[in-house]
Amino acid sequence: MARILITGAGGPAGLALARQLTDHEVIGVDMADLHRTPAAELFHETHRCPAADDPALVLVLTALVRRRRVDLVIPTVQDELPIMAASASLLGAPVVTSPTQGVMLAHDKLFTMAALGRAGVPIPRTLPADDLPARRSVRYPLVLKPRVSRGGRGVVVVENRRDLVALHARGLGPGSILQEFAPGTEYAVQVYRQPAAAWECVVLEKARLKQGTVGNAAAVHRCPPGAELDVASVALSAVEALDLRGPVDLDVRRLATGQPVVLEVNARFGAQSERAPELLERVLARHLTRRRSEVA
Repeated sequence: MARILITGAGGPAGLALARQLTDHEVIGVDMADLHRTPAAELFHETHRCPAADDPALVLVLTALVRRRRVDLVIPTVQDELPIMAASASLLGAPVVTSPTQGVMLAHDKLFTMAALGRAGVPIPRTLPADDLPARRSVRYPLVLKPRVSRGGRGVVVVENRRDLVALHARGLGPGSILQEFAPGTEYAVQVYRQPAAAWECVVLEKARLKQGTVGNAAAVHRCPPGAELDVASVALSAVEALDLRGPVDLDVRRLATGQPVVLEVNARFGAQSERAPELLERVLARHLTRRRSEVA
């Protein structure tokens, strides 16, 4: 039995991991107090921690890792990923993270789309939301979304220029991007990558979205092996282009032409990881085996 620390323990991704780790001692940390919530039942213990932008975060986590002799740290909070990647060598236990450069590119959707576009990975047409000259030449509908992912929060379908001007007047433009709306099927693709090792790729079709046409998945089903190969190919190309390692959660959607395009790349486990348990199995096999050899 290993002792595993999960950040964002009260969020969808953290809870999904905790439900899979019943054979291990799982420590949950979160900004919120989880002690008197149903989430607490999934963890051996829970602790509060500072926000991602608080300089104390790494110090608090390092002290907890040392005090509780943690074997593995799995971050699930999007805003924490850059600092967790940059400070991984300081925490005192292996951290499930990609290299810092890939994490930073995946963290900001504008940077993500620029990097993928240069690599030839199919993406929807994308521009900064405050790029006024370019707005006049775009086709509607569009999707307005934050550059930094926070699940489905802040994602809005813009039907026409009048709606866009109204949104901008309300201050929703800065820090956001506009993307071509892809009206086809949306997928949550779960990938595990390590160079010089076999990959895992599981395509999950989003059967229903919480906001109707956009947003987080309210229901998904796992596509059979060999199905949606073009979706898997686009997702794998994106992960390789960003040089991400370990677990990656991607949103892919089909344009009206049927072409799959990458909407978003999260360099972490996602909320649907229970539907692809082989990813977590690969992570545990790699990191815990190495950890045991280091301790020995």
